[in-house]
Amino acid sequence: MATFRTRPVIATALCCILASTTLAHGGHDKIPEGHAISHDPIDTTLWLHILIQCTAWGIIMPTGMVLGLIRSRWHVPTQILGAVIAIPGYFLGHAHKGRQFSHNAHASFANWLMLLLVIQLSTGIILKLHIEKGFLGRLRGWVVKSHGILGCVMPVATWVQFVFGGIAAQGFCQADHTGQCAAHFIMGSAFIAYGIVLTILLLNGQALLARSGRSQEFFDSLVISAWGCVNTFTEHRWGQPWAHNDFQHTSMGVIWWAAGLVGIWLSRDRSGRPRRNLIPGMVIMVTGWGMSGHAQALHLSTEVHKMFGYTLMLAGLTRIIEISFILREKTTLIGSEGGDVDAEINSFQYLPVFLLYASGFLFMGATEEQMSVLAAAEVTHVSYILILYSLAFLLFLCKSFHLLVRGTTNISQSFSCSSIFTPHISTLIRSSNLRSQMLPHDLCRTAMHEDTARPSANCAMFRSLSLKH
Repeated sequence: MATFRTRPVIATALCCILASTTLAHGGHDKIPEGHAISHDPIDTTLWLHILIQCTAWGIIMPTGMVLGLIRSRWHVPTQILGAVIAIPGYFLGHAHKGRQFSHNAHASFANWLMLLLVIQLSTGIILKLHIEKGFLGRLRGWVVKSHGILGCVMPVATWVQFVFGGIAAQGFCQADHTGQCAAHFIMGSAFIAYGIVLTILLLNGQALLARSGRSQEFFDSLVISAWGCVNTFTEHRWGQPWAHNDFQHTSMGVIWWAAGLVGIWLSRDRSGRPRRNLIPGMVIMVTGWGMSGHAQALHLSTEVHKMFGYTLMLAGLTRIIEISFILREKTTLIGSEGGDVDAEINSFQYLPVFLLYASGFLFMGATEEQMSVLAAAEVTHVSYILILYSLAFLLFLCKSFHLLVRGTTNISQSFSCSSIFTPHISTLIRSSNLRSQMLPHDLCRTAMHEDTARPSANCAMFRSLSLKH
């Protein structure tokens, strides 16, 4: 057992081991001049790093986050498992041999991501200890908010790190390729994020949307306008000659903020009530049409961009059909008080959402360097597009599963609390004589007699009720 005398020695030894592991990353002597990586293959250690981190950050931790949202007892064990796997995986990224890498964003951002993980675990441990007195007790409210905010930031940061990892592994996005590479990954990620938000609103956000007093198109048009303003003033390097791509990208930014303003204006009627409109769907269609005619140097790149445009056009068209013919301009599927969303969802509503996932992956996978590597390997555009669609299906499955688990739990909790416990509680609170004469086990018998399906839950509820009154 470690004593106070041996603990400094152990700590020093651990620091030395971790430092040696970190320094084992190797040098950069094999990297050719003007390149970001060496020509060596990726070794087994680095493949283990990729596999472990994808499992921990991409599967286990998002599942644990959903379990936390539904107050499951498996939330803490799942997140601990993810952290236990992720921490060794972090050091494996520094212990590999084989391919060497120059300084890159993936390596730098990894340290910040691990810091977020440590802070998130620390706040979770503090909350799990249920300290309600003293200094930590006074800070508990802030710790709860910090834990929730970091829980929302972590999936976004994880996605960014995954993108950085893919770029670093191939040495892409260097020198003159940085601008178009960033544009593809940012815009592609934005389409995927748009699809994820629409999935959340469809499966779990209908009641929230009804309480907001706004239609979905108001928020869509607001984001479209903001994004259009950014594109209008950033796609062309001011002071430089205008190229044909500059004209196309800048004009697309103009139509985005112009159409977005119209969508915001049409999102309410004259009485101030929320109203659906077709402007966001039209913007998506026009954007897809523009991208389908985007001329490229390589035939493979032209075909991928064309399929990206067709997918985006289909997403916009299906969105218009959904609003006009499936929903008949109904603002939400359920009211602000909630309800069974699954009974109201039409299967067609999943189609425009999925197509946004697919369009995002297609655009992220259409950078100049990626196209050059695939063309040199004689990969056809059909095979490549099918692979990108497969990734979109897998991500859509993952997000739908997480939201379905959360939504089902929320519906069951809402049903049990509102339709079963509330009548019993209100009756007993109003009956002061019954409350004063009956003991907790009598209340349990009454609850079991009136609702035999949930005796244990009712007993716990009534015991707490008797203690309070």
